[in-house]
Amino acid sequence: MTINLDSMTHKELETLLEDVKKAIKSAYQRDRVEARKAAEKAAAQFGFSLDEVSGGTTGKKPAATKAPAKYANPEDPSQTWTGKGRQPNWYREMVAKGVSPDDLLV
Repeated sequence: MTINLDSMTHKELETLLEDVKKAIKSAYQRDRVEARKAAEKAAAQFGFSLDEVSGGTTGKKPAATKAPAKYANPEDPSQTWTGKGRQPNWYREMVAKGVSPDDLLV
């Protein structure tokens, strides 16, 4: 199948691009399912499940837990900071006003 791209309008090319992106995504998912089936079949030939062979990992990282708030803005308690990373503006402003960081502890 050949498509003459030179004769297509900008809008037709954009539509074609979106269709190609959808087709690539669909083919990727289809190939991934086929690869998993083939891997399961190969593991079964040796008497194993795919999880046993691969160590049972799904490839996803465990969800990170959010650090608890260490400091809170006394003027707006919904504004908190864990004490890690950049100091929020409200924290810097309070310290600049002379408020002790210990007074901002939760």
